[in-house]
Amino acid sequence: MANVILKDVFKKYGKLEVVHGINLNVLDKEFVVLVGPSGCGKSTALRMIAGLEDITAGTIEIADREVNDVAPKDRDAAMVFQNYALYPHMNVYKNMSFGLTLRKMPKDEIEKRVRDAAAILELDELLFRKPHELSGGQRQRVAMGRAIVRRPAVYLFDEPLSNLDAKLRAQMRLEIKQLHHQVQNTIIYVTHDQIEAMTLADRIVVMRDGYIEQVGSPIEIFQNPANAFVAGFIGSPPMNLHPASIVNTTDGQKIKLSDRLEIPIPQKENTQLTDGQKVIMGLRTEDVFIAHEDEEKAETLTFAVEGTVKIVEPLGSETNLHMDLLGANLVARSEGRRLFSVGDQLQMTLDLNHLHIFDAESEQSIY
Repeated sequence: MANVILKDVFKKYGKLEVVHGINLNVLDKEFVVLVGPSGCGKSTALRMIAGLEDITAGTIEIADREVNDVAPKDRDAAMVFQNYALYPHMNVYKNMSFGLTLRKMPKDEIEKRVRDAAAILELDELLFRKPHELSGGQRQRVAMGRAIVRRPAVYLFDEPLSNLDAKLRAQMRLEIKQLHHQVQNTIIYVTHDQIEAMTLADRIVVMRDGYIEQVGSPIEIFQNPANAFVAGFIGSPPMNLHPASIVNTTDGQKIKLSDRLEIPIPQKENTQLTDGQKVIMGLRTEDVFIAHEDEEKAETLTFAVEGTVKIVEPLGSETNLHMDLLGANLVARSEGRRLFSVGDQLQMTLDLNHLHIFDAESEQSIY
């Protein structure tokens, strides 16, 4: 069982505490992505698992064995770095086989492992090239191949795609996902890119300031964010988050976004909202759309409001519209072939089935 367990793990640099007692259980053969902004502690957590950083307190287990005092080479974990870390004077074959040679593995076994890994990563034709003769994507595949030949229990990826251009990143995401299906090992992957997290992970771990904010499947975190930070971090473009307050009216409770805009709050069990309570309203861009443009959503629980286009962001397949909705600024999503201009007056629809409300002080989800 190649599971990885972190129990109350702390990390301090002198008096500065950067990881604050995190707990995480990564299951055997699971693909878990640690995601969060720069400086949130995700790479530090990965390096502690690898043994490249000592932990200040707590325990780390790999395959049901505590590894706090185990050297990195003996942890049965292989790490793929952001900068590839290839030996420039060695060809691809020697880069991939070097670690096995140091372990004095028989030559025929080294040959088999390198050839197997090269076939998986489509490196067969590149085995005798030097790193400077390779593209960025090819170098990253070599770095992955070097990890694969070790056949570890756990693979650790530290922002491996951040040096690649957008097209190559998309291609490499698919290759990493395919690799996981083929090798069927546990993978822990660090990134600041929430698109990578959403597309690759079985489960996502969202981190901020050395704390774990939420753990769940991509769809769970997207649909049910635990707090406003997660809501704004996961999703592209991010969820609309707007300061608001709760008002009691003769028509029931509403959420007040501006002096001119109050939105009804659909009734939910076990929801406690009080008159005058300061909150943050959350609504994803796909739930703010032009009236009648999405007929399926138009039949659900919706609210109509007139808006003015402030900024147009055409993305090809879709267009983001920054709207002024009676004094509330929200981003809406529209299909990409329709042309818009700043100042256009549009009748908008809000899908209230996916309304989120967060407490203004704690930022925790309360609806």
